[in-house]
Amino acid sequence: MLELKQEQNEYWWGGRVTDGTVYPVLNGPYSLDFAAVRGANQMQPLFLSSAGRWIWSEEPFRFNLENGLISAEGRGEIVTGRAGSSLKEAALHCSSTFFPPSGKTPDPDLFRKPQYNTWIELMYNQNEQDILEYAEKLLKEGYPPGILMIDDTWQEDYGVWNFHPSRFSDPAGMVKTLHEWGFKVMLWVCPFVSADSIEYRCLAEDGYLLMQEGESDVLWSNTSNVPAIIRWWNGASGVLDLTNPGAESWFRDKLDRLQNEYSVDGFKFDAGDPVFYRGDYKTYKPVSAEEQCSLYARIGLSYDLNEYRACWKMGGQALAQRLHDKKHTWEDLAALVPQTLIQGLAGYPFSCPDMIGGGEYLSFLNLDSIDQELVVRSAQCSSLMPMMQFSAAPWRILDEKHRKLCQEAARLHTERGNLFLRLADEAARTGEPIVRSLEYSFPGEGFEEVADQFLVGESLMVAPVVRKGQRSRPVLFPSGLWKDSEGTIWEGPGEQEVDAPLEKLLWFERV
Repeated sequence: MLELKQEQNEYWWGGRVTDGTVYPVLNGPYSLDFAAVRGANQMQPLFLSSAGRWIWSEEPFRFNLENGLISAEGRGEIVTGRAGSSLKEAALHCSSTFFPPSGKTPDPDLFRKPQYNTWIELMYNQNEQDILEYAEKLLKEGYPPGILMIDDTWQEDYGVWNFHPSRFSDPAGMVKTLHEWGFKVMLWVCPFVSADSIEYRCLAEDGYLLMQEGESDVLWSNTSNVPAIIRWWNGASGVLDLTNPGAESWFRDKLDRLQNEYSVDGFKFDAGDPVFYRGDYKTYKPVSAEEQCSLYARIGLSYDLNEYRACWKMGGQALAQRLHDKKHTWEDLAALVPQTLIQGLAGYPFSCPDMIGGGEYLSFLNLDSIDQELVVRSAQCSSLMPMMQFSAAPWRILDEKHRKLCQEAARLHTERGNLFLRLADEAARTGEPIVRSLEYSFPGEGFEEVADQFLVGESLMVAPVVRKGQRSRPVLFPSGLWKDSEGTIWEGPGEQEVDAPLEKLLWFERV
């Protein structure tokens, strides 16, 4: 067991993105067991402090901070050290030492253009006609073409990666049309295989699925292996055992065929969370549930246009990382900034907030339940992050006034696209986050607990409104001069109350 005494006023940030809203930890009590959490976002077995100290292990470990004592224990060696005297120095040391940047970035259009996901509008009825209508309406509404993600149920079944014939009469023609309109096309995929499909039986016989230990009460007439049945949000399925090179090759072949036959540009890799691999399963090679998650993520490295929502120890890699589905609530909107800050510290700089307004489709079935102000503030908050993603159709859920404000947010993101791309290239070389906390860039100025403002690189500071009805907000200015979008100069360090009407996102450029 590793034990450390907490230093005076020493704040700690951990590598679990879902816990971004509780970081930094000062006095505790706080505990985290990486091997037990069911979190659905990125993780890195890492802790960093404002005093430049760090804790790392190659394996999941348990961290506890209480009464001035820090303890950590796990199944692997736990190491600690100090790199300078700041959060930034500790973060950059760990990045270069434990998850060095690869020098590569995901597809540039993920940063330069908005993303559009068909999930909220089409849900479990992804079909050719409605997809084309959705894309065409985006253009008519004045949104720039960008990345179009076709979500779950475009396929025949889970693991049967063919366009559903009753929903897609000409999928190649559909992709061709979307390309002509300026969109790149991604398809949703997952590592699950429906248990009543022919593919499932073939994969089971080849040993390409997680296998159940012991006897089963289910009889399989044409396979000697007994696959494990995993329960997930869409039912109960088999899951690929990616420790088996044959299973990986099978999956890659399916993806490559979609690219070669239909000119699909990339894939949204959903699921793969460690929780789906935890249990008494037989695998081709003995690895942890977390390592299975990493094996799934490594497949995405072969495709420049990719997206992941769950990752383990894939810091520094050219993978687009989205936050977990957010509810249509102000509380979840307020989580976007602190969780994105942790993504950067944990080595996942190519980050995307969740779908604008939230990614849970049930919130958008009843128009009376939609908070139009929340949708606008969500779009504004996303507009100056590395990526922004629409799904719910603004023309369906918003009146003309609020639609216009979302269009302005999309244009702002596009105007700053080259900045995001430049910072992405920098992150790929240096490991620096794109989205940075004030404490990261201005240590020693008392910004440890500021988690509702963020910096884009070193020169652009954003202070989004994430509270309902708020028309002004306090802004903490670091040392120096800061010019707002209207040309007014603000001097730091200090705190100022700044007007923030619904039409305005507060951002400031360092002079």
